Amino acid sequence: MDELLAKASQGVDPDSPDAFLHIYLNLLNLMPWAAMFWWSVAFVVIGAVLGWLRGRVVEGIVWSATLGPIGWIVILMKPVRRPRAGPPPLK
Repeated sequence: MDELLAKASQGVDPDSPDAFLHIYLNLLNLMPWAAMFWWSVAFVVIGAVLGWLRGRVVEGIVWSATLGPIGWIVILMKPVRRPRAGPPPLK
């Protein structure tokens, strides 16, 4: 924890009025943004596949983009959408 605090407060004057902003920006620079992006893409793709299997592609994408893997559980708990029965063919 001390190491993280040292990295976050590196080059920041604690007495300056914008010290919080500089610490916050230093913490944002420590985030692995590329890995977070690709994990999010993977979650959405898996959610789309699960939604496709349940007949709810858009719902699968939305739930997995919003909640990640928890969205998979939400889409799997919904019933499978059956195609509508059309009228009988005319003779």
